[in-house]
Amino acid sequence: MKNVANSRFTITSWDEKPYGEGPDLPKLTRAAVTKTFTGDIAGEGHVEYLMMYAERRLGHVCRPRADRRARCRESRQLRAPAHGVFENGVAKESYVVVPGSGTGELRGLRGEGTSAVGHGTEHPLTLNYELG
Repeated sequence: MKNVANSRFTITSWDEKPYGEGPDLPKLTRAAVTKTFTGDIAGEGHVEYLMMYAERRLGHVCRPRADRRARCRESRQLRAPAHGVFENGVAKESYVVVPGSGTGELRGLRGEGTSAVGHGTEHPLTLNYELG
């Protein structure tokens, strides 16, 4: 059965550093980020973003690892790599749960989700998932 988890997150830390630059290359950075989630997905997540800055656009991939609970389950770890783009003041990400990354009550978790980070301090996240 398909389920939908709706959550919100705040970015509680952001440490971004350059990792590659050149005269004819776009700016490349790596950011270590901590996010705090509330709602159907709750807990703290740690993300590493690899970002490329181009004219008027920022693309990124990330490798998040999170201690989260879905719909009142105990905290468990899961991984959901993302890719995204920053355009017109909004960072949009798409996530896919890595098969086999859910533990405990989240064993067998499959799913995908989206988030959008714009102005403000809280940002929406939606995960469409199946368990089992």
